[in-house]
Amino acid sequence: MEPLITANYHTHSKYCRHASGETEDYANAAVEAGLSTLGFSDHTPYPFPDGYYSNFRMFPGEMKDYIADVLRCKERFSDKLDIRLGYEVEYYPRHFGALVKTLAASGCDYLILGQHFTKNEYDGEYSGDMSDSVQKLKTYVDQVSEALETGLFSCLCHPELIHFAGPDEIYEEQMTRLVETAVKTDTPLEINLRGLKFHAQYPDELFMDIAAPLGAEFIIGVDAHDPRDLLPGKEYEQALELAKKHGLCLIDRMNLKKPVV
Repeated sequence: MEPLITANYHTHSKYCRHASGETEDYANAAVEAGLSTLGFSDHTPYPFPDGYYSNFRMFPGEMKDYIADVLRCKERFSDKLDIRLGYEVEYYPRHFGALVKTLAASGCDYLILGQHFTKNEYDGEYSGDMSDSVQKLKTYVDQVSEALETGLFSCLCHPELIHFAGPDEIYEEQMTRLVETAVKTDTPLEINLRGLKFHAQYPDELFMDIAAPLGAEFIIGVDAHDPRDLLPGKEYEQALELAKKHGLCLIDRMNLKKPVV
């Protein structure tokens, strides 16, 4: 049986503190699933001030271990998988410049954008909390758009993480801006399988109807938090059905944008 997808760039591991499994476990599962490319993209450490720490990312001191694990895995599975080193990153304007210098120096292959908080996290709001605040929606779109304009991100994952409960016409107006920026910056949008698995507010069909006529490209992202997530399941089929239903331009591979300073 042919695999439904051949590449996944959205993979977590034990380093993010809310996923389980060693990098090698994910590589073995990827081989079993028939993937040819596996990108690791654990949540990046962030140089927050005053000792602030968010509990869904690795500590800065663990970054060397993460890199070593991925590179060791890359070597061991070189005859079976093209393994890439990446990070899932939020765009926090106050600290992003310092972070990019660190990530570029780490030799990573790519970054994906996952905007879990607005502003700078410690002074912002969680994007996924339901809200009818137009200002929160606008802030999210402004921040994501500014991030994409840097040209450093290879994909925008779960773009519909923002959980807006207000009028559809406002959502359409603001998310049109986001999609237009994604198209302009050649940034694919993700159909997130974890959202399908847990019946989250994403993937969102209204968002797909906004994005399709604007020429946006979509890519399936497993958002794996357990090695078994990489194995074929109903979420893969659901994602393909959504893409067909909404006439999405579906791609299988990302153009990896290596971060530079």
